[in-house]
Parts: sequence; structure tokens; C-alpha cells
Amino acid sequence: MRTALEQAQAASRLGEVPVGAVVYDPATDQIIAQAHNQPVASHDPSAHAEMVALRRAAEAVGNYRLTGLDLYVTLEPCTMCAGAISHARIRRLVYGAADEKGGAVDHGVRFFKSPSCHWKPDVGRGVLAAESGALLKDFFQARRASRSRG
Repeated sequence: MRTALEQAQAASRLGEVPVGAVVYDPATDQIIAQAHNQPVASHDPSAHAEMVALRRAAEAVGNYRLTGLDLYVTLEPCTMCAGAISHARIRRLVYGAADEKGGAVDHGVRFFKSPSCHWKPDVGRGVLAAESGALLKDFFQARRASRSRG
């Protein structure tokens, strides 16, 4: 999760919402892929940290199924990302900060509890949540402050 936080900090420095993600192989103790939010820079609304990390991991292992791999992300995934996590067959999802507005794991649609969800990862919650939440809070406070000055 520390690497995911580093990715979130990188996103913030680039003006992207500070969310980071890491795909990890517990069998080899290796990080397979890492990414941060980049929809603004890439002009791609699907370029959430999770989506980019899953794409990179699939490329690295040569398979769109990422069974046996874990995904660490600094913010509770949205519906789009939860769907991709399910399709990729991620073994375990671990997220930091809860997202009461846009989250889809423990908030909103609770995607993994939906009857249309075909694969449900084990879920860990709240890992480095304070640090993850502080990054987001600081980012949006700074953004609001700059808008009020301009």
C-alpha cells in the first residue's frame, strides 16, 4: 500500500486526483504493475489508477485473467473499477480510504454483492486509510482554494 500511496502522490503532483494502485503477486512477493490516476493527462475517462494498473498487469503476465494476484488501491473503487476487478479475477482487493460518494465496494451499488457479479475478490479495508484520505482532502482543499482566488 505504501507504493500505491507513492503513486497517488505522483498523481497529485501532476494535477490528477491522488489515487494510486498496485497489482501484487503474493506467490512471488513481486509488484507486477503500478499506476496512478491519469484521465486528465491521457484524455481517457477510464484511466483510473485501478484500470491502468490492471491493464499493465495483464500485459506483464500475458493474460487478462489476473487470478492469484492482489490489487492495492488508495481509494475504494468505483463501479467501473469494481467491474474490471471482477472480470480480471483479482484474488484480493485491499483499499485505503472509503469513498461514500463514488465507492462501489462498501458504498453505493456494492458491486461485489450484486447478483450480476460473477467473481468476488476477498476485500481488505482501511489500510493506510488516514494517509490516503489526507492526500485526497488536501488535494481538493487546494483545488477549491485556487478556484476561489481566480
